[in-house]
Amino acid sequence: MRASLPLISILCVCLAGLVVAACSGQPARPLPREPKVDVPRFMGDWYVIAHIPSWPEREAFDAVESYAPRPDGRIQTTFTYRKGSFDAPLKTMHPIGRVKADGGGAVWDMQFVWPVQAEYVIAWVSPDYQQTIVARSKRDYVWFMSRTPQVSAADYQRAIARIAALGYDTSKVRRVPQAPR
Repeated sequence: MRASLPLISILCVCLAGLVVAACSGQPARPLPREPKVDVPRFMGDWYVIAHIPSWPEREAFDAVESYAPRPDGRIQTTFTYRKGSFDAPLKTMHPIGRVKADGGGAVWDMQFVWPVQAEYVIAWVSPDYQQTIVARSKRDYVWFMSRTPQVSAADYQRAIARIAALGYDTSKVRRVPQAPR
C-alpha cells in the first residue's frame, strides 16, 4: 500500500497539471463580436493595415485578403502578400471560409489545411463596411483591415484602441507596409 501512495500522488499532480494546461489556453473573457454581419457586403478586397501575424505573414508587405462566395455556400479566400519587401515576389494562400450558422455572420471557420479549421471572428466592422477587425478568442492573432491601402492616423489609433479593448497585447501589433497605389 505504501508503494502505491507515491504513485497516486504523482498521478494526481500530473492530472492537475493537465487540467491547468487545458484551462490556461482559454481566454479570460469572451471575445466581443459584431452581432450581425452582412456577409455579401463583407465580400471583396481588404488591405491588411496591421496585425499580430501568424507565422507565414510575419514579414508581409502589401497584404490583401479577398473574399468571394462559392456556389457551395463557403467563402473562397485569397490572401496575397510579399515576404520581406515591396520587391519580393507575390505569394498567395487560398483558405476556405465557412460562416457558422449560429454566429450572425461574424463567426467563421477558416480552413488552410484539411481537416484543421481555425476560428475567425469579425470583432468589429465599421457601419460603412470600410474597416474591420478580425480576431480570435485565444487572442493570439488579430487583423485590422481596410478597403483602402492606407488609413488616417486617427483611424489607425482608434483601431489599436479597439484591439486593446478586445484583450490583446498591442505591443505585438505590426503595421503592414502597403505600397502607395
